[in-house]
Amino acid sequence: MTSPATTRSPRAASPPAPRAKTGRPPLRRVPLRIRLRNNWVMLALMAPGLLFFAVFFYVPMLGNIVAFQDYQPFIGFRSSPWVGLANFQELFSDPAFWESVRNTLAFAALQLIFFFPAPLALALLINSLVSSRVKKFVQSVVYLPHFISWVLVVALFQQVLGGAGLISNFLRDHGLSALDVMTDPGTFPMLITAQVIWKDIGWGMIIYLAALANVDQSLYESAAVDGAGPWRRMWHVTLPAVRGVTIMLLVLRLGDVLSVGFEQFLLQRDAVGARASEVLDTYVYYHGVVYGDWGIGAVAGLVKGVVGALMIWGANRLAHAFGEQGVYSK
Repeated sequence: MTSPATTRSPRAASPPAPRAKTGRPPLRRVPLRIRLRNNWVMLALMAPGLLFFAVFFYVPMLGNIVAFQDYQPFIGFRSSPWVGLANFQELFSDPAFWESVRNTLAFAALQLIFFFPAPLALALLINSLVSSRVKKFVQSVVYLPHFISWVLVVALFQQVLGGAGLISNFLRDHGLSALDVMTDPGTFPMLITAQVIWKDIGWGMIIYLAALANVDQSLYESAAVDGAGPWRRMWHVTLPAVRGVTIMLLVLRLGDVLSVGFEQFLLQRDAVGARASEVLDTYVYYHGVVYGDWGIGAVAGLVKGVVGALMIWGANRLAHAFGEQGVYSK
């Protein structure tokens, strides 16, 4: 008679099969010191830019404390008396401040209507050129004015459109009245817009040309096979391809809508008068630095920064509503 141990089946006697592993092994996080060591080249390249923003943008934000003080430079922050919201009340009751706000919004609206689409139109025009040499030449010509200072830009416009400029002398030689655009407050808004377009249209054009270079050429070929002409290809292929870049630039422009330029207006303020050329930047400069009313200047700058931040936030939310990423994602 066999024992129970000898009557076991081979299957029962075999060891259990190991279970199959499910799921991925946990990823090991690379230590910070190793990541810094591996990316030290990129960090070194970023360091000057970060230092620039830290020194000239973030550290000066601590000076907003002046907005709540009767600040005196000779006694410093600690000894200057606190006035609470008195500077805000004085600023909002100043008619010159609201006049500078109206001028700033008017100039910003003109630049948004005429200047903002100008780089895109120029990029589309250059992108349609066949010859690469002509493209490079035109890019260089329209891009160089961006590196010219506002002093030279205003001087150049003065030599052309001033009372003793090229156009005025031409009109006098032909028995016509001279044209002095540089000192006319009525034409000053369009003069400012023309100067911005001439100086910075090439800078924005480079961004759009980079976006146009990434458009798949097969889309143009497919559209041409379907019978689409040049205008339809631009409307249905080119413009949708640069829509994301356009919305991102629009968000940034709306956030910077209260900064229409400081040097440009300061250089031409005496020629057309303060009522026609006073903007928030010049208001802050004259009240804070020239007149010594540091609290009012700090309040005006603080209000401008807060409104700009709210404009960026609202414009970015609007970009998300249209399905674009904007400056930052949700």
